[in-house]
Amino acid sequence: AGAVPPLVAWAATTGGLSGMAFYLFAIVFFWTPPHFWALSLLMKDDYAKAGIPMLPVVRGEDETRRQIVLYTVLLYAVTQLPFCAGGLGIAYLVPSMLLGGVFVYFSVRLLRAADRRWALRTYLFSLAYLALLFLAIAIAANV
Repeated sequence: AGAVPPLVAWAATTGGLSGMAFYLFAIVFFWTPPHFWALSLLMKDDYAKAGIPMLPVVRGEDETRRQIVLYTVLLYAVTQLPFCAGGLGIAYLVPSMLLGGVFVYFSVRLLRAADRRWALRTYLFSLAYLALLFLAIAIAANV
């Protein structure tokens, strides 16, 4: 459900849906798991006490960290599609690669370090990542 707003906004502003709208959907879709799972690593005990079946509670922290890496790598690949399809140019490619590279780095560090500091860093970076990536899209679309 969290990935639907870009589709709604695109349709509302353009009167229809295009490939770029679906790229935005895919970006948010693949961004959501590492974002929320990093937070859920921080809040695992609270989720367990409340009986909320978040991934670290039901599958463990190691599996959660592996899934964060997997989805971050998939996100990196998905974010390159607007450039590969010719929708956005180099003004998008460079920041998307840099931001994605940092996000992958954070997720791998979280996997290896297995501590709360890297969970927090990964979570906080995920917030900046999405905002900066969408800013890069807006700038590149107007270059």
